[in-house]
Formats: sequence, structure tokens, C-alpha cells
Amino acid sequence: MIHDGRSHKLPFDPAEALAHLHANDPKLGALIDRAGAFTLRLDPSPSPSPFESLLESILYQQLHGKAAATIHRRVRELFGGDPAPQQLLNTPDEPLRACGVSFNKIKALKDLAARTLDGTVPTHAAIRKMSDAEIVERLTEVRGIGPWTVEMLLIFRLGRPDVLPVSDYGVRKGFALTFLRLPKTRLLAAEDLPKAEVLLKRGKRWVPFRSVASWYLWRACDLAKNTAPAGRSSS
Repeated sequence: MIHDGRSHKLPFDPAEALAHLHANDPKLGALIDRAGAFTLRLDPSPSPSPFESLLESILYQQLHGKAAATIHRRVRELFGGDPAPQQLLNTPDEPLRACGVSFNKIKALKDLAARTLDGTVPTHAAIRKMSDAEIVERLTEVRGIGPWTVEMLLIFRLGRPDVLPVSDYGVRKGFALTFLRLPKTRLLAAEDLPKAEVLLKRGKRWVPFRSVASWYLWRACDLAKNTAPAGRSSS
């Protein structure tokens, strides 16, 4: 996810988070020093509802950014903005297909709309009062929404400080680059990536700022790309 530099206040103190991570994990602290300032900002959309956030997430799944953005734009044009849940439910499949939305995603979108109307998907005001675990439990009831999608919402939309997305490829790769002793000339293979339990064990040191640690593990991947030998890829 790409975020601009506009000011969107986080619900925690980044300076406190960095001090905690430095004190509790010197290796991560060294990565923080190399990567520089913590520049994560909340998504600039004005108070998007969980329904709107998840609708966008479903449309973007398994697509390159440009293609997904085009489909998302067409859907918004179809409805004159983000659709309301009931609007979406009342819309036949054909206009959505004409926007480029697959049949499977149409089913997911309509399930999202139905679960928003029945209260399974909470409002923006309600979700801010819920725990991370409650949010994951509720939102993963929606067709096509898994834990990773909800974890990204928790970090980038809600600014929750203690999320560790152990299935995320970038987090796993950043962990391997930072904490595992691998030959510098070797490209990372699938077997080099840590299992969830390895991340969770190390992550105990990072509580209650595992989101910040995750952000720096993503930065470790960026640093590796910038320092990769000519003609070789770090991905």
C-alpha cells in the first residue's frame, strides 16, 4: 500500500513505539536506524466505513494496481460514488460485470452488503471501539475476506499499533533479511521464509507495537532492493 505525506494522526505515539522497539530488540533497532523515519500515515480517505474499505479491498484482490483502480473507478461511476449496501444488493450482476468485476467478486460484494445491513460488518463509529480480535472475527465472516485483508485495514485504515500479519510475504521476507543468517549473495527461496510461529515468538519482544515492527520489515525489503548487486533481483 502506498501512502502520501499528508498528516493523518495515528492513535499512538511513534516516538514511544520506536523507543520500545529499540530497547527490546537491538537487531530490529539497527534496521530502524538504517531505514529512517517512521512515515506511515493513515489512509487519506475521509473516515471510510468498513463497508467502503472492504469493497475496495475485494475489487483490488489478485489484480495489478492499474487494472483494479480502473474497475474501482467504473464501479463508482456506475453508482455516482461509493454505493450504499442496499444499492449494491439491488443491482443486477450484468452492470457490475460490464465494469470488469468477476462473478466471484460480485458474490463477495453482495455478501459484504448483506452482512453490513444485518450488522455483522460494523459502522465506522462502532469498529473504533472494538478489539483487533473482534474485528478480525467479524469481518472474516464476509465471503472473500481473510485475515490478511482485515490486518491491512487494522494497520492502514484504523492505525492499530499491535498487528503482526504473519502470512504477509513482505513481512516474512523482511524478517528473513533482518534476523536469519543467510549468504548475502543468495536469492531468498521459499524455504528461507520464516513460519508463523517463528515470527510470533520474536514478535513478543515488539508488543504492543508490532504494526510498527511490521512496517520496518517491509522497509527491509525496500533496502534489499536498493542494495542488490547489478543484474540480480532481491525479490
